[in-house]
Formats: sequence, C-alpha cells, structure tokens
Amino acid sequence: MIVGYARTSTVEQVAGFEAQVRELQSIGAKKIFPEQISSVASRAQLEAAIDFCREGDTLVVCKLDRLARSVRDLVRIIDTLKTKDVGLRILNMNFDTASPTGKMMLTILGSIAEFEREIMLERQREGIAKAQSEGKYRGRAPTARAKADQVFALDRAGKTREAIAKEVGISLISVYRILRTGKGAQKVPVAPLVTRTRKRPQVSA
Repeated sequence: MIVGYARTSTVEQVAGFEAQVRELQSIGAKKIFPEQISSVASRAQLEAAIDFCREGDTLVVCKLDRLARSVRDLVRIIDTLKTKDVGLRILNMNFDTASPTGKMMLTILGSIAEFEREIMLERQREGIAKAQSEGKYRGRAPTARAKADQVFALDRAGKTREAIAKEVGISLISVYRILRTGKGAQKVPVAPLVTRTRKRPQVSA
C-alpha cells in the first residue's frame, strides 16, 4: 500500500499543500497524512503515518524538505521504516529505498550522518570541557534514551507504540529507535516489533 505524507510550514501555503496532495494521489496513495506545521515543531501526522504503515507498504513524500530536518533526521526515519519493512520514496529526487540506486544512496547518507554526528560530538566535548574548566558544568539532563527501561517495560506489557510514546513523554520515532537498538534489553526483554498484529484503520474512499 502507498501511504502519503504532505506538509507545508504554514497554513498560508494552501496552493503548495494542495499540489502535494494531488501529486500523492496521482501516484496511487491510498492514505494521505496531511500536516500544516513548521518543520521544527513536533510532527504528529508524520509519526502517525509511520505508525500506520505495515510490512510491505511504502511511505511517499513529494520533496525531501517536507520529510526531514537534516541528513541525520532522514537516516533516523529510514531506519525506523526499515525496522517495519516499509519503503520510502521521495518523488522529486526519484529516490526509492527499494531500488539499487536508493540502496546506494542510503549508504552515502549513512556516512554523511555519521560524519555530522562526529562533528557534533566533538563540539559537545569541547563545550563540556570549557564549562568544566569554568566550573559551570552540571551534567546532562535525562533524554529519551534514558527512558529506555520504561519503553521496554511498557512494550512487554503489550502497550501500543503510540501509547508508550504518550505515557513516557517521547516521540513515536524515539520509541521505535529504542526498541530497534535493544539497548538495555538485558533488564527487560523487548517484544519483537512485528509480533503484534493490529488491524489497519479502514481507509475511506
């Protein structure tokens, strides 16, 4: 099944928004998740689209900037979709994770994302060292990763991914990422992502 995601940054961009919806419909999208929100804000409909997708589906967007905030963000989204055995197509780039060219581009994107991460970590280490030398460093605040044990426990209890995200207070993508990595799973076993079967919401004509 082809699942579409359309986004514009403001409600004023009606024409561009409608154009995306039409393009997605033209390539056979049976379900479209529309969103008119800034890319820096929480993208609830993107997370809903990812959660809706099932094994063998393909998530389609018209342009890369409608989907990801950075290369690292794109790789993170692709990894989440890959965990569910869901493909990704970006129409204006002719990018398809199911094609040989798409797989090659994934390797390149992964390398770029790792490079970005190394630069970020180096800057972070420099900042911490400077703060420590000035007596201002108080340690890092808890992040979504620090809540992994809660995620594992709720997953084992049979909670849906959406329910886990809401209860723990993190994004749906973070939930999938925590379960996919399996870090900390020695304490609380993680239920396989594809073992629970949920009926797909009925799509209206």
